[in-house]
Amino acid sequence: MAIEAELKAVVRDPEGVLQLLEHWYGAGRAEVYRDTYYDAPDGSLMGGDRELRIRTVHGPDDTRTVLTYKGARVDTASGSKPEAETRVDDAEAAHEIVRGLGFAPRIQFEKRCRNYDFGRDGRRLLATLVRVPELDATFIEVETEAHGQDDLGPALVVVRAVLTSLGIGEDDLTTELYTDAVAAARP
Repeated sequence: MAIEAELKAVVRDPEGVLQLLEHWYGAGRAEVYRDTYYDAPDGSLMGGDRELRIRTVHGPDDTRTVLTYKGARVDTASGSKPEAETRVDDAEAAHEIVRGLGFAPRIQFEKRCRNYDFGRDGRRLLATLVRVPELDATFIEVETEAHGQDDLGPALVVVRAVLTSLGIGEDDLTTELYTDAVAAARP
């Protein structure tokens, strides 16, 4: 399973970062993610730092749904996790299958995203500016695929360089999961 080499940070100057991204990579894709995270009845999936998610992405030209499984973190400093993801044709059927297997929805929320796909140092990267309505912050996620544990360090070097070029420093980084932050923000 490939590792999603990703760093997430709080953005102190959202307009400035947006302008840099637009200048370097062109107009980003505005998309709304509707995420449902599932867990085993005993909480062992999320309790084991693993994630099972169904995400429906609403973009200007299409709507698509993806099923994602993330294993436990393989790097605590970045929060990077092994990830397997596939597109599904029928969102409702995917939810029914996951529920039929005994998993229950644990948390649902929306992310408002602006995505930028680009290449750097021989890697494909995705930079995403994120707003979650329940959280009072703008975040940026920069990710690329690492081909195994030995490739994770070099992949994160490229990700970190992108963040640095956007004015994002080490103090801005966070490994807090959106699921935890949204749960804490809800009454």
